[in-house]
Amino acid sequence: MTINRLFLILFVLVLSSCSNKKEQELIVRENALLEREKQFQDKEADYDKLLKMRDSLLSVSKVKDTLPKIKEWPENLKVAWNSKMICRESNCSNYVIGDQRSEVWEFVSDSTGMFTNVLSNNEIKRVFAGQYLESKIVLDSAKEASSKNKIKVSVVLDDIKKNIIKGTQTITGQDNCIAKFSVELTPSTKK
Repeated sequence: MTINRLFLILFVLVLSSCSNKKEQELIVRENALLEREKQFQDKEADYDKLLKMRDSLLSVSKVKDTLPKIKEWPENLKVAWNSKMICRESNCSNYVIGDQRSEVWEFVSDSTGMFTNVLSNNEIKRVFAGQYLESKIVLDSAKEASSKNKIKVSVVLDDIKKNIIKGTQTITGQDNCIAKFSVELTPSTKK
């Protein structure tokens, strides 16, 4: 019986050491899992911070977009400007590359907005609705219903200096032809 008891005791010890080993492995795995969960929570917190920062930046840009635009032309533009325009590109039958035009442009503002009057022989030929953006002037005429040929004219003046303004005028005809003119404005010497 002593041998049997000895075997039984040995068996219980081996069995308990095996279960102890398995228990240790489970504890190690559980600790590793807890560490991964903590890392995941840290990453999730970082992600939430990034989302908040993105939303903050987006709200700042939305506020910037809602800021009132300049409603009046700067004083240095409120003079008559002589324009020299040369056709640089055209697939329209009424505009030929090399065509030149000279007009007088006036930048005016009133309670309804900012405009540019284009005069030829002291008569208003066209009126542009205008915007003065950070470093350029954007002018746009709606389709001109009064003329036989319905056209759309837009101008971007993006080279603005004290005594010279340059840019491009694009004319879109009723048959969707396009003519592009280089525009150069210089202050008029007439008062």
